[in-house]
Amino acid sequence: MQASNTHKPTLRWVSAALALAVSAGAGAEQADYITVASTTSTEASGLFEAILPEFEAEHGIEVRVVAVGTGAALKYGQRCDADVVMVHAPAAEKAFIEAGYGVERHHLMYNDFVLIGPAADPAGIGDEADVAAAFAAIAEAESPFVSRGDDSGTHKKELTLWEAAGVDVAAAGAWYRETGSGMGEALNTARGMEAYILADRGTWISFGNRAGLEVLVEGDERLFNPYGVIMVDPEHCASVTKAAAQTFIDWLLSEDGQAAIGAYRLQGQQLFTPDAR
Repeated sequence: MQASNTHKPTLRWVSAALALAVSAGAGAEQADYITVASTTSTEASGLFEAILPEFEAEHGIEVRVVAVGTGAALKYGQRCDADVVMVHAPAAEKAFIEAGYGVERHHLMYNDFVLIGPAADPAGIGDEADVAAAFAAIAEAESPFVSRGDDSGTHKKELTLWEAAGVDVAAAGAWYRETGSGMGEALNTARGMEAYILADRGTWISFGNRAGLEVLVEGDERLFNPYGVIMVDPEHCASVTKAAAQTFIDWLLSEDGQAAIGAYRLQGQQLFTPDAR
């Protein structure tokens, strides 16, 4: 996925292994860039590559993205290794702020989760409108299921759905496989295993290795997937570049930023719906 030819991206994708070294320089004396710890879904979907060149060109602030699961992204903020976090687990975000690590959660955008599985659908969930019932059917059939198992927003959502289905996956057998990987890697594993998997719609749309996999359950209100953006609290982390971080958040929530998010499409499909309030 490439940004448009008129906006050559200047952002530098930062691996999790290098995040600490990168963010160590993100203090007040380096206001020309900020570090954003975000989910793998926003990176894998191509959203950042599409929208950040516009922000960087307008404000002269480089955005360096650390793409990890939501749980890890919040830990980067907690450790003062990021200026901003952009994640999708509202309960965890609320706890992050209440613990004094973040300033305020802003509604940013949303899409939804989808339950994906092999076209043969061995658990017979394709006509199921109730996602919890679909999860229960997968467990009853002991059909292979791939879990990210990485404390990401998607993993957190998956666990709430197993709970709603009355299934204790901690006691599950070999049919339940945790990968500890990002969404794209987990989807590849599900394809190889002909397994079921929960995914965010944005990554699914951008995923190019779908052969044999289909969206089987969607539309249940419990699959709603809201994203929030939070500045790491400068009172907790003196290294936070407050002015630059606020400029970035303000742009995301502005008409221009929301329009950029809403305009991003792949295969003719909108991946995220703007939700600034």
